[in-house]
Amino acid sequence: MKIVACNSNRPLAQAVADILGLKLTDASVRRFADMEIFVEIHENIRGEDVFVIQSTSYPANDHLMELLITLDALRRSSARRVTAVVPYFGYARQDRKSGPRTPISAKLVANLITQAGADRVLTLDLHAGQIQGFFDIPVDNLYAAPLFARDIQSRYAGRDLMIVSPDVGGVVRARVIAQRLNTDLAIIDKRRPQAGVSEVMNVIGDVSGRDCIIIDDICDSGGTHCNAAAALMKNGARSVSAYVTHGVLSGAAVQRIADAPIEAMVVTDSIAATEAVQQAENIRQIPIAPLLAEAMRRISEEASVSSLFD
Repeated sequence: MKIVACNSNRPLAQAVADILGLKLTDASVRRFADMEIFVEIHENIRGEDVFVIQSTSYPANDHLMELLITLDALRRSSARRVTAVVPYFGYARQDRKSGPRTPISAKLVANLITQAGADRVLTLDLHAGQIQGFFDIPVDNLYAAPLFARDIQSRYAGRDLMIVSPDVGGVVRARVIAQRLNTDLAIIDKRRPQAGVSEVMNVIGDVSGRDCIIIDDICDSGGTHCNAAAALMKNGARSVSAYVTHGVLSGAAVQRIADAPIEAMVVTDSIAATEAVQQAENIRQIPIAPLLAEAMRRISEEASVSSLFD
């Protein structure tokens, strides 16, 4: 079993390797003067079970190309099996035609990863479950729900909790955690007048006097979560926190969250924390390396991955 780390989140790759008791494979991912990407594997990986760890986070296109070229290098080096470990799968929000003459970019990226040489994909909390069907190779989609549930239980014990879905599409994700915590579920009725802009129309459920926890998979600009927090407080919530799998946090998102009535936002380290995130007082990361490492071990040993969540 070999682990190759690209450049998007080397600390996560190193943490996974440490848990598995392995060294990262000696490889270089560098650029020519015109910014073309060049990948070279400095170890023999013929016949090996290789895992490539790379989130396609900002800059998404550069990190995606790094992944594709690394997969091609491994395939041409006669690796026995190559698994693309993509903790944050970029382009996942473009999973359908949102209007006339628009792409389904998630399907395109799935095709690129497959054609580049991946034999299977391991990812975390896909934005839409149907993206697994875009691949013609096996996909293991892990869930952050158990990590979130344990963290909520330890930090919010004894408080009157209400789990909140920030939109109708996230109800299933939020309900899983509500069931684990045996608490109630509220829903934000959200409308998007244009891409990247959200408006809260209604709060479905009585949140008065409750400690509300928003559950979501992605926080990009932060607008959805800040607007939801304001609406919940307006409807009588005692406090608002958020648990989000992928902290994209682009642009002024960190400052926006700092200024919002959000007690704490918890994200995983599927995306490497920027300096702004590290310094933010109300944003905290929880590690996913143990979950990824166990899933990778089970894949390598041909054991069940789904039983991780039983």
